[in-house]
Amino acid sequence: MPQLAASVSMLFQEVALLERFDLAAAAGFRAVEIQRPYEEPAEALAERIQQAGLEVALLNMPAALAAVPGEQEAFRETLKTGLRYCGTVGAPRLHCLAGWTDDPAAEATFVANLKQATAEAAARGVRLLIEPLNTQDMPGYFLTGSAQGRRIIDQVGSDNLGLQFDLYHMTIMEGGLAETLRAQFDVIEHVQVAGVPGRHEPDGEQEVDVAGLFALIDDLGYEGWVGCEYTPRGETLEGLGWAAPYGIGATAAAD
Repeated sequence: MPQLAASVSMLFQEVALLERFDLAAAAGFRAVEIQRPYEEPAEALAERIQQAGLEVALLNMPAALAAVPGEQEAFRETLKTGLRYCGTVGAPRLHCLAGWTDDPAAEATFVANLKQATAEAAARGVRLLIEPLNTQDMPGYFLTGSAQGRRIIDQVGSDNLGLQFDLYHMTIMEGGLAETLRAQFDVIEHVQVAGVPGRHEPDGEQEVDVAGLFALIDDLGYEGWVGCEYTPRGETLEGLGWAAPYGIGATAAAD
């Protein structure tokens, strides 16, 4: 059965960020993702996370620059910030966003930056991830496909780099998720979910076969977190019925 992590940058927006950790824990989540942690001091985040008894599955880098030629120095600075936050809040993974560019040198820039960054992150005990995003929501984003992501991982040649596989983005870009998951599973280190279309709850009103895909990743031996990275249609708790089979939702909060 998958272990669900709450994206507190997208869920529980009814309250301020520092208040979302208690709500996530009360709803049954045991881990969180924080795509945008930098609006709060790392120490304040760490305190609230610890008080809620949660793990941190993932942070995002502060800026999307890794594949953008000419931004290498800025990329290195954002990497330092991201690694510092990871160390303070106890996050073992950092999503290294490629950025928006159509420069022919983008892939070489991405690979060179990742070679340097994976070594630095490894020294801090943090694993780096890259994630393909869809071109409907993120037009112009450089990394858009799982095979492209794998090609970049192979070029970097580091055992400290993996693929972040978002079922929402890859449904839009590739379809055939079962086949793609099998083909790329050996480099997939983190999975995320949202419904298609709309990026809302992945429930019966959406196209993503959550139960089937969760069963598949179980069969493949996936032991990581599945990040719930979607925008609720209304109140977060009211939309968690889809997650009840996985121990998450209003019933857990009531208990």
